[in-house]
Amino acid sequence: MTRSGSPVSDRGIRSMIGEMPSNSVSSTAAVGVITVSFGSDAVLPGFLASISASSARQLRVIVADNKADDGSISTLVRRAGFDYLPMTGNLGYGAAINAAVATLPAEIEWLVIGNPDITIDTGAIDTLIARAESNPRIALVGPRIVDEAGVIYPSARSIPSLRTGVGHALFANIWPTNPWSSAYHNDRTEMLKARTSGWLSGAFFLARRSAFEQLGGFDEHFFMYFEDVDLGYRMGKAGWLCVYEPAATVVHSGAHSTATDSSAMVREHHLSARKFLMRKYSGWALWPVRVALRAGLWTRLAVVRLRRSRSGPSVH
Repeated sequence: MTRSGSPVSDRGIRSMIGEMPSNSVSSTAAVGVITVSFGSDAVLPGFLASISASSARQLRVIVADNKADDGSISTLVRRAGFDYLPMTGNLGYGAAINAAVATLPAEIEWLVIGNPDITIDTGAIDTLIARAESNPRIALVGPRIVDEAGVIYPSARSIPSLRTGVGHALFANIWPTNPWSSAYHNDRTEMLKARTSGWLSGAFFLARRSAFEQLGGFDEHFFMYFEDVDLGYRMGKAGWLCVYEPAATVVHSGAHSTATDSSAMVREHHLSARKFLMRKYSGWALWPVRVALRAGLWTRLAVVRLRRSRSGPSVH
């Protein structure tokens, strides 16, 4: 089996991801849409308003709230006719998503998971489902993600390896065009065509529920960051495919919930990266690798903090 994210021919890609069906979508209530709020009052209305035009299907929408509610989020969600699910505390992104999935009825086959600072283009969810239905091995489908200026975000990437992971970790912020970061992000032209990918950005993607639940959903040991990398990695190991479908588009306005404590979030990002790589390269024989990875990540953290103190934020 060709591993997800490996280079294959155009014909091979088409055979793996399948041809897009031309028939119209069914109207069955088979889709759950889940987002996680953490003080998301400013951006959540845009997300909720964009949902109805994103699919011709009936959608079950749940907003999981990781922050103590003062009534603003719950009122907003319920007035929109959607489900509000308060968490017992700030459980992290993956844990909140998993909790919401567990409340969905069994007949829901597809999961749409996205950040609250996303707006979904018309028909985007149906386009993602059509792509997933083209091949029963497809577990995750990600759209083209653009910022408010229309710039494409590299949301479909390869799984970090020793070479790309260490090179990207050490040089991304001091040598942006380095070959390791380029390989990790993928060439920008790759973001213009449908293809398989190692992992897809957790900012927004479609998941086949059976595959998502087979793997136990998100690994809740990742509080924030890298839960999407880990999910894509585990999907590939289990024989599922992750596919990027640029015919569907969403707009991402930015990481609003992390803006108030960027220093802590930078540290959390690096801790999660270390956790993922330590697991990927586990075993006693690889302990020198883990030592090198730790050193590289802590070096990068120091560099990022220094650059942020002098200019402005930029992680990933």
